[in-house]
Amino acid sequence: MSSLRQAASAAVRAPLLQQSSSIAARRAFSTTRAQRGGHGPSYDAPSGWLFGVKPGEKYQKEGWENLFFYGFCGSLGVFAVVYAFKPDTSIQTWALEEARRRLEAEGILADPEKNQRASSEIN
Repeated sequence: MSSLRQAASAAVRAPLLQQSSSIAARRAFSTTRAQRGGHGPSYDAPSGWLFGVKPGEKYQKEGWENLFFYGFCGSLGVFAVVYAFKPDTSIQTWALEEARRRLEAEGILADPEKNQRASSEIN
């Protein structure tokens, strides 16, 4: 039985030893210094002017600013209109309408349309 265990453990260790040597080879590549792409220094020295525009100069908008402003405000406007006119699908509203319909069918609650017709006929 012990020889069977030794053979099994040797069979399990053999791939692990091969993996560890390949991991060591891969690890050697990871210890090299990372090469990062560069486009020059990314630090902008402070100029002291708000948004980098000197007093007396006119600010020139970039191409994306109008698109962002009108797109953002327009989408907020569309969202407000859609939200204001969305149908009421809450369970409370459905339950109230269902209860009123059942009570009117049983005669416990008077039908509001009949009451309106009767009051309009009187006037």
